[in-house]
Amino acid sequence: MASVKKRGGFSSQSYSPSGPSKAYPSITPAKKDLLNPIDTKVDPLDQKAKTSEKDQMVGLNDKFVAFIDRVRSLEQENRRLEAKLKILLEQECYKGNVDDVVAQLSANLRRQIESLDRDREKLEGELERSQDEVDQTRQKFEDELQKKMDAENEFVVGKKEVDEGYLQRVELELTLEEVLSQVDFLKQAFQEEIRELESMIVKEKIVLKAKHSPDLDLEDIVAIVKKQYEDMAARSREEVEQWQQKKMDAMVLKAGKYEDDMRDMKKEIADLLRQIQRLNSEMDALRKKKESLELEITQAEDKGQGAIDDARDHLVQLEDALRKAKQVMAKQVREYQELMNLKLALDIEIATYRKLLEGEEMRMNGYGRDLDAHIPVLDNGYTHQSPLADTTPQRKKGVFIKIEVKDGRVISESSVLEDP
Repeated sequence: MASVKKRGGFSSQSYSPSGPSKAYPSITPAKKDLLNPIDTKVDPLDQKAKTSEKDQMVGLNDKFVAFIDRVRSLEQENRRLEAKLKILLEQECYKGNVDDVVAQLSANLRRQIESLDRDREKLEGELERSQDEVDQTRQKFEDELQKKMDAENEFVVGKKEVDEGYLQRVELELTLEEVLSQVDFLKQAFQEEIRELESMIVKEKIVLKAKHSPDLDLEDIVAIVKKQYEDMAARSREEVEQWQQKKMDAMVLKAGKYEDDMRDMKKEIADLLRQIQRLNSEMDALRKKKESLELEITQAEDKGQGAIDDARDHLVQLEDALRKAKQVMAKQVREYQELMNLKLALDIEIATYRKLLEGEEMRMNGYGRDLDAHIPVLDNGYTHQSPLADTTPQRKKGVFIKIEVKDGRVISESSVLEDP
């Protein structure tokens, strides 16, 4: 049987009385009585005891080899468990920073939300200012449009007045022509009456001479009347001409004023038209700016909402990862506890086997010393059974093992070999 090395220099080689496993002391000066012929008879009890002892030694050797194999396998399992425990301890020492990552991501998202809120407030302020500018421009446009309508109304009224003045001028011209025709008619009538009066005066002169009536200065009277009529007609003509001239001057002044007003109104209308065009272009630009700002606000809101949704999804994923990591950690802790319990059991079992082997080794060493003491060696190399040998089989000794365990580790081992 192959020998198996054990700590402390112990060998598991099968024991035999003539085996070379140990150097026994030889008896050089043999006693004289031992030189006498020996009795070759074999004691049956001794033979039976040797046979049973040999069988017991073979069984113990086989059991010892099985124990050694079991110890080796347990030590390998122990080394494997220690390596796995070391890996688990290293994994356990690592502390995940999921909370820090979540906090950092939350802070970044919070800063992005605050920046988007500031941009939104800024855009809303610009939109309000643009809306105010649009309202002011609209109000100004409405005022200018109202001024334009008022100017057009004034233009229409002035044109109507100019037309009325022109009609009045035409009517006055017609009236003047009529008055002039009446003056001519009256002048002709006055001339006819003067002629008639002159003829009557001539007749009266003739009649008075015939009747010896006093002379009357009719020529002076006629001249006075004629002069009065002429003065009256001249005054009437002068008054009519003065009135007509005044009316014409007033109408000319009014027409000139209307023409100046018309030029001013046309100029003002042209200015208003240009201003209206400018305001329309400004309103179009402001409307486009408003639409652009509204589009930017909508895009910013959509972007902020998308960022918030992404952050929420990422947060949910991180929470799921954290929960799974906690579950994995709890599983590893349970496995670690189970491995620690298994290691503790294996350590106890290994310690028990070690103490049993040590006790068995001590018992076998003691048994070998007792056996060597009863087997003398002769000079010729033969052994002789001592007649003083005790043929009674050896009684086995008991081994008491004490193992102290703390925190899953064996801290002390002790064994006591006692007789039963």
